[in-house]
Order: sequence, then C-alpha cells, then structure tokens
Amino acid sequence: MNIVFLDGASLPSPLARPVQASHWTEREHTSPDHVLEALADADVAITNKVRLDRVTLEQLPRLKLICVAATGYDCVDLVACRDQGVTVCNVPAYSAVSVAESVIGSLFALRRHLMAYRAASALLWPQSSHFCVHGAPIQDLQGSTLGIVGRGDIGSRVARLAKALDISVMFAEHRGAQQVRAGYVAFEEVLAKADALTLHCPLTPQTRYLIGTVEIARMKPGALLINTARGALVDENAVLAGLASGQLGGAALDVLHVEPPQPDHPLLHCDHPNLLITPHVAWASQSSVARLKAVLLANIEAFAANKPINVVT
Repeated sequence: MNIVFLDGASLPSPLARPVQASHWTEREHTSPDHVLEALADADVAITNKVRLDRVTLEQLPRLKLICVAATGYDCVDLVACRDQGVTVCNVPAYSAVSVAESVIGSLFALRRHLMAYRAASALLWPQSSHFCVHGAPIQDLQGSTLGIVGRGDIGSRVARLAKALDISVMFAEHRGAQQVRAGYVAFEEVLAKADALTLHCPLTPQTRYLIGTVEIARMKPGALLINTARGALVDENAVLAGLASGQLGGAALDVLHVEPPQPDHPLLHCDHPNLLITPHVAWASQSSVARLKAVLLANIEAFAANKPINVVT
C-alpha cells in the first residue's frame, strides 16, 4: 500500500514505517493547498490534525483508509467517507493517563500559585526579612470540588485521580438538558459550586463556546478553568475578561481556538500570575506516544488483513 502521513512532525518522534507500505511518505506537515498533491496516489492517509473534507475526498478515488493519529476525529468528514467507502480509524483512549495527570498537575499549580511563587523566589526572597515569602493564598486540593464536563476515558480517569486526593467530583449534565441523568449534576449547578472546572468533551455545534461570558459569570468567584480538549470549547475573550475581573482565579489552557496561534495572541501575552498556557502537549507523555504509534500500526495491519479495528466509520 502507498501510505502517507500528512503531519508526521505532530508526533515528537518519527513513526516506524508500516510493514504493509510498498511506498511510505512521512511529511512534516501538509498545508490545505497541498493535501491533494500529497494524497494523489495514496491508499492510506494518516492525519493528526490536517483536515480532510468532502471536496478533497471526492478527488481521491484511490484512498481507502484514513488513520487519525488521535482520539478525536473532527478533522475528517465522516459522512463523505461513508459515501465514498473510505474506512476511518482512530486511536481511542491512548492519552487518558497523560491528559488526566496533566489536569491534576494544573490543579496543583493553580491552587498553590506555583508560577507566582516561582517568580517571587527570584525577586522577593533574597530581600525577605523572614525565611519565607507570603503572597497569594495557597489552597489545598483536599476538600475542593471539581466539575468535569465529559465522562469518557479521560474525564473518568480525572475523576478517579481527584477522588484519591479527597476532591469532591461532579459530572456536568449537558448544557440546557431538560433532565439530569443519574450520576450527573445540572450544568448550571456545577458552574455555581465547582472550585475548578475541567473540560473533556468533543467539539460539536452544541459544545462550541460552551464556556463564555455568561457561563464564567455563573461560576463560583475565583474558580479555575482547565481546558485540555478543544480550544473552541471556550470563548478566549471571555477567559481574558474573567481573569482581569477576578471572576476566574486562574486558568490552564493546553489548547487554543487556532493552533498554532498568532504571535500576538492576547492569551500568550497575558501577565496574569495564575494563567498557564501550554502548547497542546497534555497528551504527549512518552508512554502515550508509544501507545499511539502502536495502535496506528495495528490499525493499518488490521485493515490490510480485512479485519479493521477502531473503526469510527
């Protein structure tokens, strides 16, 4: 098979050449206007975030398999794939441990103001008249309440880790739901009661800008916001305003609406002492990357044997 990886540099190290590949191309990245050229003779496309829409797919009659190098597959037009008989496979739950640990790490950093105290150690500690420097109030995780939006592999693992730290956990029901399912709490109630809110839901028309000005105003004053899912779940301007007003006590954002962001993106230049921005790496522990690669290769092998696995359409 002719196999093309459209954005190989999205992984921290190269993917091994699949044994089924008679021709193998691993491109560092592929811009939208070069996708057709890259996949013109491909039987299999591997994509992490390069978009494959209907217009593109209709011009690729040879393409039979799309392997998404991620769990989320919103970059692929699934309806178009079904219409054209293209199989789409993903890599489910490979990063659940890494992302969940990232969320808990962010909770420690934000509630204990680690970034502000790191700055204080260099600027204020040498001049202190005491052995310590007191600044922003340090809060324990124990006894706090964590609201979780999304109860899949990652959200569930976050809950288990949180409970081990004596954090109370609430799973949020869908926004605007008429009924609250067993084991869930109304979305508005979670906003009002949670000391921290973490997002682990897919990006859909219903969840786009799930957290905006109205929702932040309804959050507990000083609450924290953590987003390791999709940037467009959050209105970034509302986050900036919430931090500036103090309604948000801090935020940890591993994803932004446009990635990579422009150099002048306001969040990248916000000097709020309790804002943590990371470049979409919550998923990227070494063990998660190893699992991702293994399942990608297994997906190709299974498809070649006419026994496809991890099929989303």
